[in-house]
Amino acid sequence: MIGYAEAPRAWWLTRGMARVSGVNLPQAVVEGWLTRSELSDLVERCGSCGKGADCESWLAQSGPARAMPGFCPNKAGIEALGP
Repeated sequence: MIGYAEAPRAWWLTRGMARVSGVNLPQAVVEGWLTRSELSDLVERCGSCGKGADCESWLAQSGPARAMPGFCPNKAGIEALGP
């Protein structure tokens, strides 16, 4: 399993947003759709975002196949990997 021990909250939020969008980030890396460097960039971008509480609230209320919120700095990158 690919994880980020140095940024667990950012990893959890990034992975959560991807799941809602129908994207499995570790699988995307294994299958070559996403590089480890690109995944690291997504997690770092999330960790630098000041909307973590908004993100947590949104994730708690969302279901699968729902469009990501506009405030997410990873919206375009994650949605580009979607089904």
